[in-house]
Amino acid sequence: MKYAIIAAGEGSRLAQEGISEPKPMVQVGGERLIDRLLRIFVDNDATQIAVICNRLTDKVSHHLLDVQQNGLYGRKVPLEFVEKTTPSSMHSFFELSRFVGDGPFCLTTVDTIFREEEFRRYIESFSAAVAAGDDGLMGVTDYIDDEKPLYVGTDDEMRITGFFDEPHGCTYISGGIYGLTPAAIDTLRRCIDRGESRMRNFQRALVGEGRRLKAWPFSKVLDIDHASDIEKAQEFLGHPSSETARP
Repeated sequence: MKYAIIAAGEGSRLAQEGISEPKPMVQVGGERLIDRLLRIFVDNDATQIAVICNRLTDKVSHHLLDVQQNGLYGRKVPLEFVEKTTPSSMHSFFELSRFVGDGPFCLTTVDTIFREEEFRRYIESFSAAVAAGDDGLMGVTDYIDDEKPLYVGTDDEMRITGFFDEPHGCTYISGGIYGLTPAAIDTLRRCIDRGESRMRNFQRALVGEGRRLKAWPFSKVLDIDHASDIEKAQEFLGHPSSETARP
């Protein structure tokens, strides 16, 4: 399985609230956000992990280079990364598409927090969905703690019927976890060619082009957008706030 991580955001809200580290290097439970995802993806049979970080600081790229050369926690990581500042998350995804577009892959943003056991079952379900002919399995949650959530319409079989800015009676919102097949890259290219941006517009384009998407419910997915979200994430994962950082 191939994985991709969008880690190119500026983290401006965290910086305004006194968090000096770039978002990928922020720690939850003593572990950097980027390292947590890399570790989890390796645990879930990653054959390649592609990451994009921005050029606003070289701290993230230096860390990724160290992981690429020396591994993480004593384990080799099949890591590729690109350092580029992009205008939107969709454009970041487009930069990553050359690494992952030849087979099924899972894409997340660097600040996505979920339970590891649930993610393992999600990846198993994604593999089964691909084998059944689906074009994607999108991680969703009924836990809403987002300033601008993307609501996900589903039918009785958890097939996705639409993505909406308003609730429209939807049970779930997007969790920012995307299991996709190469067909999605074709849709992505057309979005870029039309001058569109934002991942939610890409997701709407997938539905508009008739892609077969299903939703997979996580109990809870958190994003780290504010300093207070770090404490929420640590509590969610069962870590005391004073836990010592991993090396």
